[in-house]
Amino acid sequence: MKRNKILAASMVFVLLIGALSALTYHVVNTENLNNEIVQTATVSENKAIQKKLKDLGYYYAGIDGIIGPKSKISIRNFQRDYGLVVDGIVGPQTLKALGITTGNYQSSSDLYLLAKCVYAEARGEPYVGQVAVAAVILNRVKSPDFPNTLSGVIYQPWAFTAVNDGQIKLEPDNTAYQAAQDALNGWDPTYGCLYYYNPAKATSKWIFSRKTVTTIGKHVFAI
Repeated sequence: MKRNKILAASMVFVLLIGALSALTYHVVNTENLNNEIVQTATVSENKAIQKKLKDLGYYYAGIDGIIGPKSKISIRNFQRDYGLVVDGIVGPQTLKALGITTGNYQSSSDLYLLAKCVYAEARGEPYVGQVAVAAVILNRVKSPDFPNTLSGVIYQPWAFTAVNDGQIKLEPDNTAYQAAQDALNGWDPTYGCLYYYNPAKATSKWIFSRKTVTTIGKHVFAI
C-alpha cells in the first residue's frame, strides 16, 4: 500500500512538471524563418492582429485572441501578398506591414480628437483613405513646420475645412475610430505626406504646387 502511494505521488509530480513545461512553452521567445526573435503576444495583442487582418479582408473568423489554424492561414496569406517570408508567425516585419507598433500608447483624448477630425474630413472615403488623413495629421505633429501637438495641428487656423465649418463637432463612428487607431499604430498609406486635398474642390493654387505622392479615393496626398 505504501509503495502504491509513493508511485501515485510520483506520477502526480511528473504530470505537474509536464504541465508547467507546457505552460512555459507559451511564454518563451521563438525564432521564425526571418531569423527574428518573436515574443509570444498577449491575448489583447493577438486580438489587435486578428482585427487588422479582418479589416484588410484576410480573416473572417471571430476575434478571440487565439492564433489558431484560421488565424495562421490568414497571416500566411497576408505575408504572401506583402512579399514577406511566409511562416505564419507575426514577427517585427509582419507587424510593421500590418501597421501595428507594440508599446505605442496614446491617450484616449488624442484618439477621440483624431477620430473626430477623420470623420469630419474623410467620412465616405475608402477605409485606407481615412487612415491616410489621420496619418497626414500625425505627420504634421512630427514636422518642425507645424505645431507639435495633435490639438495644435487640428486647430491651427485655416488648416482643416471641417474645423472652419464646424463639422469637427460631429461624433465619429467606429470606422473613424479604427482608422485613427491604425494611424496611431504607425500605418501611413501616404508615405510621409503633410498635405491632402480634393482637386475637385480645392481653391488654393498653392496646394497644386505641392508634389503629389499618391491618390486615395477623392484625395490627393502631397509633400
